[in-house]
Amino acid sequence: MSAKRPLNQPGPLRRFLSTLGPGLITGASDDDPSGIGTYSQAGAQLGFGIGWTMLFTFPLMAAVQEISARIGRTTGQGIAGNLRQDYPKGLLYPVAALLFVANGVNIGADLSAMGDALKLLIGGSSALYAVLFGSASIIAIVFMRYENYVLVLKWLTLVLFAYVATLFATKIPWGQALRGLLIPSISWNSAFFTTLVAIFGTTISPYLFFWQASQEVEDQRVDKRARPLVKAPSQAKAEFSRIRADTLAGMAFSNVIALSIILTTAAALHSSGVATIESSAQAAEALRPIAGDFAFILFALGIIGTGLLAVPVLAGSAAYAIGETLHWRVGLARKPGEAARFYGVLAAATLIGVGITLTPFNPIQALYWSAVLNGVVAVPVMVVMMLIVSSRKTMRQFVISGWLRWLGWIATGAMMLCVVGMVVTWLV
Repeated sequence: MSAKRPLNQPGPLRRFLSTLGPGLITGASDDDPSGIGTYSQAGAQLGFGIGWTMLFTFPLMAAVQEISARIGRTTGQGIAGNLRQDYPKGLLYPVAALLFVANGVNIGADLSAMGDALKLLIGGSSALYAVLFGSASIIAIVFMRYENYVLVLKWLTLVLFAYVATLFATKIPWGQALRGLLIPSISWNSAFFTTLVAIFGTTISPYLFFWQASQEVEDQRVDKRARPLVKAPSQAKAEFSRIRADTLAGMAFSNVIALSIILTTAAALHSSGVATIESSAQAAEALRPIAGDFAFILFALGIIGTGLLAVPVLAGSAAYAIGETLHWRVGLARKPGEAARFYGVLAAATLIGVGITLTPFNPIQALYWSAVLNGVVAVPVMVVMMLIVSSRKTMRQFVISGWLRWLGWIATGAMMLCVVGMVVTWLV
């Protein structure tokens, strides 16, 4: 007869769920409305043949995000903080500035998509809805307790299951889908490589690196028992195990959702001759006559939910990057009065996004190119990250080696090759 577990001892599932945090939120925020637009465009334009990218990018993005998390947990500083210590300002300032601009545009595109999605569902003014969503995000970030806000973000990840439901509400030729997933299909033209860089720039994006590293620092600051691993090596084994489980779960979740979107749009739109999608809301609207009202409603609701999750992550990663670059007091666990400049940058990034929704500026077109820009900017950031985790001065005895280090360099090389391929096909 098996021994009973004590009533106050959590079961295996509950223990696993308790390990989920920065990695899960980071992975889920990767599928923001702008990412949904990128994946929808990829599925509509290239069909099932682009599905292999999700299988290919999973181990690479998981490795890069685990490396990011280890930097934060080991050193007690985010990526920008480590860059500030060991690298010239001529490298750090442009990266932080580009991240702030790209994130502001991204927020604008996300808010626009959220406003458009709500308008599709209930009518009204999409601009008004976008302003309300942006305002609500700022208020929640600034005035909610950090622990409560993180809990809200965790629960918001559940909305992404709408895209799994949408997938099964659409008629999928699974044979073609499986071939596209397992057999890489490459077209040697600029449209393919530009889309490929946009996908890589969405799945392996600099703002995700900065966010997850900083959240590890944040969680460590909140937990009075935790210290940077360079000062508390005895905590390393348990923390690295938690980081790996959290990151693998978050990145797997992210890629399953992204693949669901690609397969849904490939089956419903590409197969019907719809090859151009400029936004996630347009993808939802295009699905309606083909896949039915149920798929349309789920797709639209998912846009709103993922936007509420992603806007704080985008604004927060920009604030961490700028704040650490300029050596300010940073952290969502701090009260606004304790980190006024940090919260000011966070609010400014969100307000830029809100402002974009009120201008004739087309955030969707800019968004696609911001994803491409993210892919280009990611290359030097990833190179520097790999140098950081190889530095005994920075990481002490926790220098990363073995397969994780190799995967990090492979991810960096793959991103570089995509960018080179894109540039070459532009010039030819």
